[in-house]
Amino acid sequence: MNEGDGLMRWISSSLKRKLSTLLLLSVLVPLLALGLFAYNMAATTTEEKAKQAGTSLLRQVSTNLEFIVKDIENLSIFLIGQKDVQQYLSATGDDPIVQTRMIEFLSNLEFSKAYISDITIYPLQPSYPPLSNATIFDTGLTVELDERIHNHQTTSKFWTERYRTETASGPQDVISLIRPINNLYGFKQLGTVVISLDEREIAKMLKQTKMPGEGYVMLTNKSGKVLSSSNPDIVGRHLEELMPGVALEGQVGTFNYGKRDGKVTILYDAIDDMGWTLTGVMPFSEYRNQNSYVLQLMVVVIAVSVLLVAVLVLYFVQKVTNPLVMLAQFLKHSNPEEPLQTYPVQTMDEVGQLVRSYNKLSNRIELLTDQVKQEEVNKKEADMQALQAQINPHFLYNTLSSIHWMALMSREEKIAEMVGSLSDFLRFSLNKGEEFCTVEQEFAHANHYGNIQSIRFPDKFTLHMELEPALKGQIMLKLLLQPLIENALIHGIQKGPGKGEIHVSAKSTPGGMLFSVEDTGVGMDADKLAELRVRLEDAKDMKEEKVRLEKGSYGLRNVNKRLLLHYGSLSGLQIASAVNEGTRVTFYIPMTGEGEE
Repeated sequence: MNEGDGLMRWISSSLKRKLSTLLLLSVLVPLLALGLFAYNMAATTTEEKAKQAGTSLLRQVSTNLEFIVKDIENLSIFLIGQKDVQQYLSATGDDPIVQTRMIEFLSNLEFSKAYISDITIYPLQPSYPPLSNATIFDTGLTVELDERIHNHQTTSKFWTERYRTETASGPQDVISLIRPINNLYGFKQLGTVVISLDEREIAKMLKQTKMPGEGYVMLTNKSGKVLSSSNPDIVGRHLEELMPGVALEGQVGTFNYGKRDGKVTILYDAIDDMGWTLTGVMPFSEYRNQNSYVLQLMVVVIAVSVLLVAVLVLYFVQKVTNPLVMLAQFLKHSNPEEPLQTYPVQTMDEVGQLVRSYNKLSNRIELLTDQVKQEEVNKKEADMQALQAQINPHFLYNTLSSIHWMALMSREEKIAEMVGSLSDFLRFSLNKGEEFCTVEQEFAHANHYGNIQSIRFPDKFTLHMELEPALKGQIMLKLLLQPLIENALIHGIQKGPGKGEIHVSAKSTPGGMLFSVEDTGVGMDADKLAELRVRLEDAKDMKEEKVRLEKGSYGLRNVNKRLLLHYGSLSGLQIASAVNEGTRVTFYIPMTGEGEE
């Protein structure tokens, strides 16, 4: 007989031991399972919270970098259009006084922006020296980029990789925006502007993220090269070299990489329109350290709980089985040859009933088992929301007004007209969130759009506007005509070989107004027209769908949805077209009194 059989026999030989063992197992198994579940949940929660915190930090740094990049690009645009810069680059003589004034101007621009290392203008004329707010002894640009600057072959803006420049204040690692400077009149290239971003400022921002443990944050370009990092040892290396096989898919994401001691959590956030990506690396050992503490705490809690449960189980089992033990001892010592003695009844519970049954010579025995109830712990997870920056429309209006004034001072009527039309166009489009306007305002808005496009595409189309005077004060849903004119221009006129015409009209009809946008473009065949009508018909069945307008354009489908939503099924778009005969789009709006919606 082995030790296991002996133990089972020892337990089975006593009701007290069996009850104690069964109750302990019944409590310990769920308790251990609950502890294991709680530990796994705590470990998962720790990891998720760390990822959420890291993602939030990356989003903040990404927002700051986007602001800096946008500010540098806006500064480059300002320099290109600045009158003194244009005059200096267009001049025929080399004036030292003008050069000194330009250098002071560049120094003033750079003074309030700590993240800008230097601003340098390379004139087109070889005899003109470069202008810079800093004394640059040597530039660390590659040969290819260096030739593109000095040969003045840069046709569009681009950001360089990280490189080193030698200046009077010492060596500096920079990332530069390079942009051509063109003449505002003939768009002839006059030179090149280079605005350098100090890599130390980027590294300072990345260090402020304070990734846990030996974690770090790095900024990489499209090719995966590290431009800057809170860990200076990896700057200049490639992501594939640091983490072979890693592929960052999408704009934002998190995933685990590696195995055992080398396992890390990678978080990344792409910077819009730059091809740059912020990547955070957190060692998995940080989770293990926190989880070890949770595990130790869980072991202590379970051990204390087991000890307490064991004491309580033994106490209650002893309390319950003591009368039975005494009855068993009484029967054991009873003499079968003698009459049965009466056992005194001391309790009123089941044991007391058993004793009474024994006293009545009854063979009835009833057993009871207590049930254990457990409670589950509910966990709540908190979501973090990011603040969205809002752009003040008045800043945009004031900027456009300044450009309009500068164009008038320079006697650039076309630029002044285009900027004025754009300012009025945007002011009406935003309009403090108002959805309705007068027919006259809608026609004016469409005319502004036509003026802008006629300047962009000269001799390509003519816009004719016909509005009955009686309809000027009528109220209508705004931003309906401009998308139709845009559609006619893009899909009709521009696809044709010659100059086209767009006719826009508003006429009164019994009980309403009939609007028409007709072009002399390429038109469409019957199959394409039928397909377009089917798409518009599908939109009619989606009356309860909230109208969502795409950023920067309003399609026929969205215009049709808005008409159906506000004016009913009779106000949808009606389209007629034929190949090489143009396209005509009409819609009907019920008539309302002046000033009423």
